Amino acid sequence: MEFAIVDIETTGGAPKHGGITEIAVLIHDGKSIVKEYQTLLNPEQAIPTYITGLTGIDNFMVRHEPTFEAIHEELWEMLADRVFVAHNVNFDYGFLREAFMKVGKELKTPKLCTVRLSRKIYPGMRSYSLGRLCESQRIPIEARHRAMGDAKATAILFDRMIKADYQVINHSLKKNTGEAFLPPNFPHSRFKEIPTSCGVYYMLDEHGKAIYVGKAINIRERFKNHFSGQLLPNLKQKLKTEVFDLKWELTGSEFMALLYEALEIKRLWPKYNSALKLPKRTFGLFHYEDNSGYGRFQVSKVTKYFKPIESFFSMEEANAFLKTGIVTYGLCPKLCGLRKINCSTEDEMCCGGACGFTESPKEYNQRVGEFMGKIKESQKEILIRLEGRTPEESAYCMFESGMLSKFAYVDVKSASEGNILESLTPVPKVPETYYLLRQFIHQLNPEQISVLESS
Repeated sequence: MEFAIVDIETTGGAPKHGGITEIAVLIHDGKSIVKEYQTLLNPEQAIPTYITGLTGIDNFMVRHEPTFEAIHEELWEMLADRVFVAHNVNFDYGFLREAFMKVGKELKTPKLCTVRLSRKIYPGMRSYSLGRLCESQRIPIEARHRAMGDAKATAILFDRMIKADYQVINHSLKKNTGEAFLPPNFPHSRFKEIPTSCGVYYMLDEHGKAIYVGKAINIRERFKNHFSGQLLPNLKQKLKTEVFDLKWELTGSEFMALLYEALEIKRLWPKYNSALKLPKRTFGLFHYEDNSGYGRFQVSKVTKYFKPIESFFSMEEANAFLKTGIVTYGLCPKLCGLRKINCSTEDEMCCGGACGFTESPKEYNQRVGEFMGKIKESQKEILIRLEGRTPEESAYCMFESGMLSKFAYVDVKSASEGNILESLTPVPKVPETYYLLRQFIHQLNPEQISVLESS
């Protein structure tokens, strides 16, 4: 059995969009290196300056070098029928597989990752980066972040591991071990501990800090899917490099998992949850009386100085809500801030004369009050009962003005209204829970929802 120990330098990014700037291959026959190959490559795209700063390879150096297509046949002969070995193998293998696909070849060789192997042969190290491993094993790296320098260091490391414990190498080559998709620093034994239940999970880096928080109906399957398939290749590659451990909290239901996920992302601000952790700009519906005594409405951005009677996540949503109120209660579009001129009987929406002072403030404000009363009624506190984490418990969530304000898991046997309300734990109000309630409330049975009396 022969091994092809590979290292590449790239333009960065994902395999589908990045290019290879340098490649080195060392053929190891199980005892020693028997062949070496190295070349710079023209990636046929610009090399970013930060990559040049890391590798020293710039656009000028590669302008007359061969393209991947020009050397692919020679490289194919070196890789075919050999075990592909690299440090963080999925990175190198992914770029080369994509490059071969573009010239009509499909790379399908067994893989070995020296990160994963070193975790088994040299357990207990704080870091398994190539630099730290070589430092601990006193392996010289002649040119760091250049293909041949890193490949030779990887070859020496691999050679020592073969001699130290070949059974680990042999075991890793067996098919269907279930480890191929896992991040190199994530133990397979830990993967087996991940539950298949519904809940929230936290991807942790080497320092135990959460770098990604997600929800799943099946946590184990969702974790696996993060590192399989073709979706979000950039995020997948970053997570593969940085994830060292996983922790989780079971929730009992998808709705509860979504609510808890939103709370935890806002609490922890993980760096790879950028979409949800960004603050939401909210708009409000405000009410006031003008100098003539007519009740008016205005939609504008919410500030800390004025409290709206209703909140929205977009101007369009707020205006649509207000238009419904205008039609339902016969309000004036001008006095509601949606029109600058007085109403005309030819308009689709027109009032009974308030904007022309032919309807008295008292008559008009009666309908304004009905609209505001309906808004206030919709903002009453509600208590929702959901499935618990076990058959012996239920989850209870209190919503105020549509947003989650408190929740708790309560034993079914002791679940009286007074006991439930005392058990509820306050949480910060997160605007996203307002949308989640809208999304799921129609799926709930009426007996799961209780309207609470105002205190």
